[in-house]
Amino acid sequence: MSNFINEFKQFAVKGNAVDMAVGVIIGGAFGKIVSSIVDDIIMPPIGWIIGGVNFSDLKFTLPSVDVVGLEKLQPATINYGNFIQTTLDFIIIAFCVFMMVKGINSLSKKKEEEPAAPPAPPAPSAEEKLLAEIRDLLKEERK
Repeated sequence: MSNFINEFKQFAVKGNAVDMAVGVIIGGAFGKIVSSIVDDIIMPPIGWIIGGVNFSDLKFTLPSVDVVGLEKLQPATINYGNFIQTTLDFIIIAFCVFMMVKGINSLSKKKEEEPAAPPAPPAPSAEEKLLAEIRDLLKEERK
């Protein structure tokens, strides 16, 4: 049981799981903002331009069926105006996500393209140091 709990802790604390949770929360809030932009800013002028139509009110009413002995039921409707608004929401969100991913990818490519600093030359070994000292001593004796 403790092994299971430790695995869960590792999963929950990992950066990927936390990043994903933050992304889902921000994505939900972003979706609400886009829905408001579409419903409150974009669609009203479009409806006004095409003759004062409110897209959320666009629907096709199916014929109601009278059943003997029951109260009259509300007719069923196909709300295609709401579908148009939801589709526009999706297109805007998909475009924004595409632009964000494209920007992140371009930043990561720039990091990959930057040349890495050349590696430092390895430190001389003890033998090389000793040989260099001998060389220097021999140069001094010849002078």
